[in-house]
Amino acid sequence: MTIPDSAGKLELRIRSGKEGNMPDTVPAEFRLLEERFRDLDGDFVLEVLHGDARKSEGPAYFSAGRYLVWSDIPNDRLLRWDETTGTVGVFRQPSGYANGNTIDRQGRLVTCEQGNRRVTRTEHDGTVTVLADRYTGKQLNSPNDVVVRADGTIWFTDPIYGINSDYEGNKAEPEFGGRCYVFRLDPGTGDLRVVADDFFRPNGLAFSPDEQRLFVADTRQEPSHIRVFDVAADGVLDGGKIFAECDYGRFDGLRIDDAGRVWAAAWDGVHCFDPDGTLIGKLLLPEPAANLTFGGPKRNQLFVTAGRSVYALRVTFNGARYPGVGSA
Repeated sequence: MTIPDSAGKLELRIRSGKEGNMPDTVPAEFRLLEERFRDLDGDFVLEVLHGDARKSEGPAYFSAGRYLVWSDIPNDRLLRWDETTGTVGVFRQPSGYANGNTIDRQGRLVTCEQGNRRVTRTEHDGTVTVLADRYTGKQLNSPNDVVVRADGTIWFTDPIYGINSDYEGNKAEPEFGGRCYVFRLDPGTGDLRVVADDFFRPNGLAFSPDEQRLFVADTRQEPSHIRVFDVAADGVLDGGKIFAECDYGRFDGLRIDDAGRVWAAAWDGVHCFDPDGTLIGKLLLPEPAANLTFGGPKRNQLFVTAGRSVYALRVTFNGARYPGVGSA
C-alpha cells in the first residue's frame, strides 16, 4: 500500500487484541517520495510481535531456527520471538545492556554489550566468548552496532551512549578522551584496529551487497547523516563522503536490500535511499524506529525495532544476500 506524499501521519489503529495490550496489527503506510519507490511496498498491516519493551534495538533473525533475537536495552535483556509459535521469551538476562546484534557466517550471535563495554559471541552451546573489550589497553566506550564481513572480520561502532548514564549501561568516564571510533576486528588473530576516527557518534552500519562499500550513520551530527566508504581488500576504508542526511530526527540502524538501496531507521519510521543517495520513500511507524533487519527464507520479511515494540512486515523487496550467508 503506497501512500502519496500528501498523506497524513500514520495513526495507531487497533485491529484486534485484548484491552490493555498492544494491538495485533497497525496499518502499513508506505510514503512515495520519488517514482523509484512506486513498487516497494508489502502487506497492508504491520504485525506487532511484541509491545512491552522499554527500548527495543538490534534485531537479528536466525533462519535455521526461525526466530528473532533483539535487545531491550534499559531492561538489560535479550528477547526472542519464535516464528513457529508466535511466543516471546527472554533469551538472556542480564545481557550486559546489549544493543546491536548480528549473525556470523557460522550462525552464531555477535552482540554489542554496552554495559560491559565489549563485543561478544554466543557459541552454539550457549557459552559466551569475549571478542573485544579493550583497544591499546583502554576500555572500549560502549559498542553499539555490528556487522560481519565474508572474510570473518567483525566491524562495530563505539559511541559513548552506554557510559553517559545508568539508563542503558553503566555510567563511566570514556578512556579515549571522548573520541568514538569505528573498529574492525579479526576474531582469528584478535587484531583490533580503528578504521574510521572522524565520527562524532558512529551508530548503525551496513555493507553493500558486494561488501565493497560500508555505510555508517553518524547519529548526533547536525543534521544526522550517513557516510559511505570504499572498502579495500585489506579492510582499509577510503572516502567517507556524506551519502544522505536525515530530514526527520536522527538516523540509527541501517540495512541494505538486494538492489543496493539503503534502509535507515529514523524518528518517523524507516527511510529508503536509492544507491545514488536520493530519498525515494518511507515506511512510517507509530514509534521512532531504532533498527531493522531482513529475515525469512526469501529475505522479504522486514523486522523493525521501534520504541517499546517490534514490528514485522512481508514486503515486495528482498534483503541483500551477502557472500557466504543465507538470510541472516
